[in-house]
Amino acid sequence: MTVSAVETRASLLNSAQFAQDLAEKSIAGEELSREEAFAVLSWPADDILTLMQGAFRVRQEFFGKRVKLNFLLNVQSGICAEDCGYCSQSRVSDAPVDKYKLMGPDDILEAAEKAIANKATRLCMVASMRGPTDKDVNSVATAIRQVRQTYPQLELCACLGLLKEGQAEKLEEAGVTAYNHNLNTSERHYDEVCSTHTFADRLDTVSKVQKAGISACSGALFGMSETAEDILEVGSRLREMQVESIPVNFLVPVPGTPFVGKQELTPIQCLRILALFRFLNPRSTLRIAGGRELHLRSLQPLGLYAANSIFVGDYLTTEGQAGNLDVEMIRDMGFELEGDVPGAAGEETPLSERVKFTHRG
Repeated sequence: MTVSAVETRASLLNSAQFAQDLAEKSIAGEELSREEAFAVLSWPADDILTLMQGAFRVRQEFFGKRVKLNFLLNVQSGICAEDCGYCSQSRVSDAPVDKYKLMGPDDILEAAEKAIANKATRLCMVASMRGPTDKDVNSVATAIRQVRQTYPQLELCACLGLLKEGQAEKLEEAGVTAYNHNLNTSERHYDEVCSTHTFADRLDTVSKVQKAGISACSGALFGMSETAEDILEVGSRLREMQVESIPVNFLVPVPGTPFVGKQELTPIQCLRILALFRFLNPRSTLRIAGGRELHLRSLQPLGLYAANSIFVGDYLTTEGQAGNLDVEMIRDMGFELEGDVPGAAGEETPLSERVKFTHRG
């Protein structure tokens, strides 16, 4: 079936039925055809709610109404020899970011306390580096053991770059729950993003993580001049690898980075990408990550129809939406915080106290 044939089918059939057909196919474990995937990526903007309802059918089947919150910690900042064009911490970036070496266990434990306070169930520890030395791994492992002893309910995700042989096993032994290493884009497009390491290098680290028995967290970054073909390719590759957690990032064009001029995304296109990734990876935790506030803007709540996880608080070098607004958004949509105690909504600010008066003169 050609792309035009699928588009014709979508227009001739009830669009709601077409979206539900895609959902049922996804739930049954069948992969969308190329034509169906491209139809999702070109879904009419004025009918986007129909597409998101189809994505929600899949999300609801495997995750119900739960939303998982993740707290991000930049454990080493601004020190990286790689040349990733999107990154404010790379060697080719002039962005005014903080620079500091790997945090010690006490600082990481303090961040874990903040994660709990923000109702997060996972702490994600990210270091700007090509890959860790054995000394780095030992330091992080010490912190992991300390956090796990103090907050046993908190999931711990490490992101330390490219791993060498045996390092994943050391992290697993220390109690790491997951390891994040994004593919970022398709193999075809990767050379346009970075030249100091390859797509194959990234695949190798994800493979090492999975072989060590650690949950693989790997996703993509959009808004870097990728094509619809690239979007489909990376989504399908993550499906083939059976990645359990998929962060979907949208490029933040940070001043001082080579990609500062790229402004290619719209809120609707972001929703199409989220819907496609949900159809392609029905059982994977789908997380709306960097760039959520900047690109989805007022349509952020709709992203939760496909995704079942978001970051709360700030990102690595840029600010995020206030945590209380994220919690409010989730509850306003009728969703539930994962790990939250029933009835523990907390004290809400009375509406009368939110009224702001204008003053003239």
